[in-house]
Amino acid sequence: MAKSVLIVDDSLYMRTIIKDALVEAGYEIVGQAANGEEAIDMAFDLKPDIITLDNILPDMIGTDILRVYKEEGLPSAVVMISAVGQESVINEGLNLGAKHYIVKPFTSEQLIDALKSI
Repeated sequence: MAKSVLIVDDSLYMRTIIKDALVEAGYEIVGQAANGEEAIDMAFDLKPDIITLDNILPDMIGTDILRVYKEEGLPSAVVMISAVGQESVINEGLNLGAKHYIVKPFTSEQLIDALKSI
């Protein structure tokens, strides 16, 4: 069975790139969120296998969303995808439970490899 994925990014363009790459690789996209509030609500409603999470959203920071997921015991694996590539930010995301942290721009192969390793 295909793994289900929730895509979280405020950019429709970026959500489309991620969606197209994942659908082609056989993943099932169960939802797309454009802000932190949607990311939290949809994650708990849909309980996807994997969440791709941008770190900079209009209303929240991705690491704050990760904190909520962790505190509430959400079982989904999270892959952070962000243009913010500072080591401290990457380490914070990984310490909060993200399985991978991918820095934009990235290739479809990098994205698929990260999800396959989960």
